[in-house]
Amino acid sequence: MKGDRKYIWIFLFPMAAFLTVFLYYPFFKSLYFSFYRTKGFFDKKFIGWDNYERLFSDKLLGAATLHTLEIMLYVLVFQVGIALLLAVMVDNITKLKGFFRSVFFFPVVISGTAISLLFVLFYNYNFGLLNNVLAGLGFEKVLWLSENNALKAIAIPTVWHYVGFYFVLFVTAMSKIPEDYYDAGKIEGITGFKKMVRLTIPLILSDIKVVITLAITGTLKVFDFVWVISRAQNGTDVLGTYMYKKAMVDQNFGYGSTVAIYMVVLGVVIALVANRLLKSEEITY
Repeated sequence: MKGDRKYIWIFLFPMAAFLTVFLYYPFFKSLYFSFYRTKGFFDKKFIGWDNYERLFSDKLLGAATLHTLEIMLYVLVFQVGIALLLAVMVDNITKLKGFFRSVFFFPVVISGTAISLLFVLFYNYNFGLLNNVLAGLGFEKVLWLSENNALKAIAIPTVWHYVGFYFVLFVTAMSKIPEDYYDAGKIEGITGFKKMVRLTIPLILSDIKVVITLAITGTLKVFDFVWVISRAQNGTDVLGTYMYKKAMVDQNFGYGSTVAIYMVVLGVVIALVANRLLKSEEITY
């Protein structure tokens, strides 16, 4: 047994070292910088809680937070919802399950930047695909990246990108449900939509919580779609792009680090609230 523990530690150490270097160290470094006013890496002055006090009066941060929450709403409703719906449909077929898994998962392996560039071509006012289709049908062209439309236009590729990832998680969870539950449900007359609501969803509720948590934290990290498609203009600045502007463009690493800490705290709070709202007696099998 002692020999086994040695090998366990050997295999655990590389991942622990990786997390320390690329996760824990940057986090605590950001926490350290958040108590300073900086101009670059070397010009810094300790200011205590001033950066955190600034958060409460920063209107641009408030706007970026609202934009992030709006995209988060789209992600939770459409990304998670569509993934769950697709998983239910695929789980109820007997053929081509592997094919549909591959097709729906494929967008996940494409980089967000490549997808963003693709949608830039879709949304272009003069020669974009969407406006060419509208013009061909006799409609007026639409300024897709106007202040009224830009955030919703960005939400579409954001939602589409990770539907397949959550779809695979849901399908995997559903594949572990014993058929005895569904057989008993048929005897009770639970079929169709009732089967999904009264059996499938309660049985995978713990997996739904995991997906919701991943969706929330993933939305807080949205950057490439916003930056490539709109350059964070026209009312599309989110927390990720706002933090980047403060840290890299303004060279104010202190306040940029404070925004990063704010993002972490916000994500934890929203995830806890979401899990509390979903708290119920889970069915075990």
